[in-house]
Amino acid sequence: MGKFVNNIAEFNTFCEENEVEFVDFRFTDIKGTWHHITYRKHAVNDNMLQSGLPFDGSSIDAWQPINKSDMLLKPDIETAFLDPFTADSTVIVICDVYDIYKNELYAKCPRSIAKKSLEHLAAANIGDIAYFGPENEFFIFDDVRIWNGINEAGYRVDTEEGSWNASTKYGETGNMGHRAGTKGGYFPVMPIDTMVDLRAEMMHILEEVGLEVMLGHHEVAQGQGEIGIKFGTMIEAADNVQKYKYVVKMVAHLNGKTATFMPKPLYGDNGSGMHVHQSIWKDGKNLFYKEGEYANLSQTALHYLGGIFKHAKAVAAITNPSSNSYRRLIPGFEAPSILTYSSQNRSAACRIPYGANEMATRIETRFPDSSACPYLAFAALMMAGIDGIKNKYIPIGPMDEDLFELTLDEIREKKIPQMPHTLREALEDLIADNDFLQPAFSKEFITEYQHYMFKRQVWPDEARPTAFDFSTTYSC
Repeated sequence: MGKFVNNIAEFNTFCEENEVEFVDFRFTDIKGTWHHITYRKHAVNDNMLQSGLPFDGSSIDAWQPINKSDMLLKPDIETAFLDPFTADSTVIVICDVYDIYKNELYAKCPRSIAKKSLEHLAAANIGDIAYFGPENEFFIFDDVRIWNGINEAGYRVDTEEGSWNASTKYGETGNMGHRAGTKGGYFPVMPIDTMVDLRAEMMHILEEVGLEVMLGHHEVAQGQGEIGIKFGTMIEAADNVQKYKYVVKMVAHLNGKTATFMPKPLYGDNGSGMHVHQSIWKDGKNLFYKEGEYANLSQTALHYLGGIFKHAKAVAAITNPSSNSYRRLIPGFEAPSILTYSSQNRSAACRIPYGANEMATRIETRFPDSSACPYLAFAALMMAGIDGIKNKYIPIGPMDEDLFELTLDEIREKKIPQMPHTLREALEDLIADNDFLQPAFSKEFITEYQHYMFKRQVWPDEARPTAFDFSTTYSC
């Protein structure tokens, strides 16, 4: 597992050995969407791989104006891997975006922002490496239909696993009747788990593209799954999220199904998160570990977590950047919306794996989701954590009681802060609280980001009547 090439010479050899015909250069926008441009292999030379290749930055949402549209993609050769889905042999290379007007990494490129956050970690003399281990949950559906007009709006997703199909007639095969039901999908075997072979295919292909796969299983909701990937350094882990989402979606697609990382596609069932494991190391030592403390968690780790909780509402604008994100954070569906920590309680916003040794001690923030751009999400979490270490913030906790059973009055009485309830609330907090993100996130980026998210997510969502509006208000 891991890298296939280390330098340009090895890249050229790799391409020859695999009879590569195309080179696919990929980069990530602020939404976390992968974009690509494909070159014939014979048109790619060593100078291009070193100096970069031009593209139009004005055609990417919230990036360059038309009068300053020229930008460069700077290939990171060590990320090269063969595309497992193309008919012709194609090698994919992940790129950073370079600003030719300022002669530096582009301030709005998420991967560049993540790299700048690592520079800030080193400059603050806190640590020399940051490990991240995301857990991305997803849904597999058999069919999805969406309509959205001036006088109508709606959606319908379907999976044979859905409890709503208990009486559906299925042609010659009939209805087999084995279904987990709402919130019943955690770890049942076949025939209730219908996705065993599909996940296995995903796991095989993830290993082909360089990820180290640990496990795969059905998740709590109907049609929901997860594949566990080994942690990595921050940039490696974020690159892996992009590869993971690409493989999961494509394997589902090629099997006549559709995969989504949408946080909350089903009403009344659990949503999908991106739990993010984190630790900071220096000189080969885990700064988050201190034997004998609660869950072997050091004071540095508590301060780091205190920073995340201190800035959680602003961080949420980046780690939970869709209106749909906050439908997942509604209490009652294992929603990690209470800002405390626990070694035994998955309903806390942060879980600490219990009794871990130095190699494994870490924090696990459970509120982020996969609608986030992974580079931005990881960078925002770490920048908040660094601020917490600098200012010695202390998080509320630990709390090992069943937080799901707490009423809102009890949460208020205990003075436990909560995650924001809407994207608007999160963005307004980001506007008021963003100094901790600098210098990795420029003021220009933060301004552009919040303007874009209001226009793309908040205002369109708030302006639209929903089916629930009609069912409760039409006859008023």
